Amino acid sequence: MIIHILDDDEALLDAMAFLLSPLNLPIKTWQNSVEFIEQADLHQLGVVLLDIRMPLLDGQQVHQKLREAQSTLAVVIMTAHGDVPMAVRELKNGAVDFLQKPATFDQLKQAITQAEKISQQAVKIHEIRQNYVKLTEKEQNLAPLIMQGFTNKQIADKLAVSVRTVEVHRANVMVKMQAESLAGLVQKISDLQKI
Repeated sequence: MIIHILDDDEALLDAMAFLLSPLNLPIKTWQNSVEFIEQADLHQLGVVLLDIRMPLLDGQQVHQKLREAQSTLAVVIMTAHGDVPMAVRELKNGAVDFLQKPATFDQLKQAITQAEKISQQAVKIHEIRQNYVKLTEKEQNLAPLIMQGFTNKQIADKLAVSVRTVEVHRANVMVKMQAESLAGLVQKISDLQKI
């Protein structure tokens, strides 16, 4: 898990990194929001402590770009200039928390702990999605039938193919989805359908 801190104030970045050092987590500071979007791994386990008022891309724009990229990083908004409508909007858009600067260590720790759980779930879904897109069209057509509990023979009849073809595609689905059991496959596809 990594903590990204975005703020245009270098002194504040240094202070935040120092304040969070007892968490013993990797911390990366960014003064430039465009560089963050272009250079950071947006699909890793982590949290972004995001200032609202920044040059180039403000915090709301960065948050929007993270959503568009389907980033797995959880977002905690931090600002000295926030208002209630802004906080409500960002929370509705998926921010984990909205903290007023200066935030205390305990506030940050609590927000980061919550963000880690959300990011873990997002990483899990991202990995499932990445595996699912590797399935061929025939394998994607087969997956829902497997989930519904149809036997290979029933699936073969429904799709007008041989049982052997179903067995091969079923095995490919299990391997590509990294499912060790039918229950594991059902869980992964169910998780994917929830989003």
